[in-house]
Amino acid sequence: MTKDKKQAQHDEAMDTSAANGDENGAENSGPSYEDKFKYMNAMASPIAPKKLAKKVFKVIKQATKQKNYVRLGLRETQKYIRRGEKGLVVFAGNVTPIDIYSHMPVVCEEANIPYVFVPSKEDLGSIIRANRTCCLLMVRSHADYKELYDEIIEKVNKLESEIVKTE
Repeated sequence: MTKDKKQAQHDEAMDTSAANGDENGAENSGPSYEDKFKYMNAMASPIAPKKLAKKVFKVIKQATKQKNYVRLGLRETQKYIRRGEKGLVVFAGNVTPIDIYSHMPVVCEEANIPYVFVPSKEDLGSIIRANRTCCLLMVRSHADYKELYDEIIEKVNKLESEIVKTE
């Protein structure tokens, strides 16, 4: 097989693994989106619903095509937030121990940066095509996916305001 065919097959596998289901609604092997919630830690809030998570994964995938639009990992994300960079921070909800990143939601709130939790660090790692998991990342806005990015930011802010109202 040529490299192009291998890459196409790899891309197809990534698309289906990230969505955890095809157009007909059939589930792929592995736990469903709802099943992943039982492994999430206690501080994971606001949690992205399935539709929002798919949109977040789509934006992350598009951002990886641009250079320096995804800040990957705790140290890099924290460094750029402290330097004043803005974006959407996506946390994995099943990270243990939670002490690793328990300070980051507060850092994001102080910097007025929206953040959201998705259930699985494995999903985050596979979206960015890494051979490892990812506990958090930050996505910056780009003209190629600006509309979808703005829609996600709006929905994340709405999720955060609903949480504040219920408390």
